[in-house]
Amino acid sequence: MALDQSFVGRTYPPTEPYEVGREKIREFAEAVGEANPVYTDPEAAKAFGHPDVIAPPTFVFAITYRAAGAVVEDPQLGLDYSRVVHGSQKFAYTRPVRVGDRLTVTSTIEGIKSLAGNDVLDIRGEVYDEAGEHVVTAWTKLVARAAEEA
Repeated sequence: MALDQSFVGRTYPPTEPYEVGREKIREFAEAVGEANPVYTDPEAAKAFGHPDVIAPPTFVFAITYRAAGAVVEDPQLGLDYSRVVHGSQKFAYTRPVRVGDRLTVTSTIEGIKSLAGNDVLDIRGEVYDEAGEHVVTAWTKLVARAAEEA
């Protein structure tokens, strides 16, 4: 069953703040094989004009994807998560994510379409710091595969 188009434009409440820690950034950088020292060495980050280490660009996916859970778990939307695959991801940064940031994410459904029986859901996550300043926008595309015919 196709997802309800009336959900396009629906915005979900902001998440609780996520505090970005130096160790989380280091662990993430190592996990994705990112060797740039601005992600692990405070002195290297300072040499590039940052107050402390910064996060690799895809670090924010962890919190924006979690925030998109409010959309995915909305019982009124009726998305069958057991059929969902991650379609694509993109980011537009105002500034890098830094150690000590307390970030919130507000998710909005930007689009719903049906292609060959598959539902395609586009979710925009707006990430703000504790001062209310924009940090990054993340776009997540989820595809709910069509049910197989018996």
